[in-house]
Amino acid sequence: MIQQLKAQTIKAVTDCIGGNSFYSAVAEHLSCDSVSVFNSPEYIIFPGFCDVHVHFREPGFSYKETIESGSLAGAHGGYTAVCTMPNLNPVPDSLENLKQQLVLIEKDAKINVYPYASITVGQKGEKLSDMKAMAEKCIAFSDDGRGVQSEELMRQAMLEAKALGKMIVAHCEDNSLLFGGYIHDGEYAEAHNHKGICSESEWKPIERDLKLVEETGCKYHVCHISTKESVELIRQAKAKGLDVTCETGPHYLILDDSDLKENGCYKMNPPLRSKEDKLALIEGIKDGTIDMIATDHAPHSEEEKSKGLAGSAFGIVGLETAFQLMYTSFVKTGEITLEKLVELMAINPRKRFGIPLNTDYTVWDLDKEYKIKAKDFLSKGKAMPFEDMTVNGKCVLTVCNGKVVYSE
Repeated sequence: MIQQLKAQTIKAVTDCIGGNSFYSAVAEHLSCDSVSVFNSPEYIIFPGFCDVHVHFREPGFSYKETIESGSLAGAHGGYTAVCTMPNLNPVPDSLENLKQQLVLIEKDAKINVYPYASITVGQKGEKLSDMKAMAEKCIAFSDDGRGVQSEELMRQAMLEAKALGKMIVAHCEDNSLLFGGYIHDGEYAEAHNHKGICSESEWKPIERDLKLVEETGCKYHVCHISTKESVELIRQAKAKGLDVTCETGPHYLILDDSDLKENGCYKMNPPLRSKEDKLALIEGIKDGTIDMIATDHAPHSEEEKSKGLAGSAFGIVGLETAFQLMYTSFVKTGEITLEKLVELMAINPRKRFGIPLNTDYTVWDLDKEYKIKAKDFLSKGKAMPFEDMTVNGKCVLTVCNGKVVYSE
């Protein structure tokens, strides 16, 4: 069985995760663990995927998701490492508050969970959090869900983060440009009388922050970019040699605002943008401007997502669909290689955030074709815009820290 798996493992994939040493360790574990024989010629071993942007909602909002349910969902999607955002209750703006989440992670997490600490107290954008006290216990600093509106406060945050050897991970959103919008300010919004969110509300704060990065020398990562202007700004920053990376989500690469429906499953922040924006994001993936795929897994209750585009909460789930969506839409169509997808979902996130791979791995049947069904998710959240989409790729096994955390 080990020889069969070895024969089916693409060499370039193993090369990009450290070559034979990684595979040898995986093969040794398979031998010791007596995993049942795989019969399909399409089974392939990947390094455990890593998502640097998820919301597990605990403490404070466990009716939406918990550390346990979120980490099980991650394992189901082939993930062995995730970074959890700080819009919680209490907000992890002090070591005392952060420890509440760390206790839950230690007790309930099925995969490796690395928490963010907030940039500002209460994520209110008024005063810096106790960054020094939390630095050793968090993966980075972010106010995700809210943009830091003050340029001076962001400058202070970058200087403090640099001194602590940590990264600023920015949700870039200018509140003064929102005007109550909730979908992209484009043709669909105009045709259906919806309030739109302009692209400038995203790229303007990125433009501001990149100037601060140049000034401070801070390590900086941009969350969930969605506009063509954002791609170009980051491309130019990288050409200057700034220490900048960014992410986007599968939904921004596959859908645009022409795909919108009057359904809360299509509402996320930032919103689905124009077709032109989508094409710019795809180009950014291909040329390396966009470094990684992150799901922004954001579960809500059924009630919170049942109020249409205007009234529903922002956010969709994505941990259990990300690989198969990307594989089906971009690898099988020849847009990118399988090796490139592994870099985007497993290698680059770990390199940037300093997250070890060890011998975490996931096994997939790439030949399996089926329709996405939210009822099959292990996440408490079910809302996403890909219900009944036909995809290829099924996770059959995920191993984290030497333990089977998901098995079909």
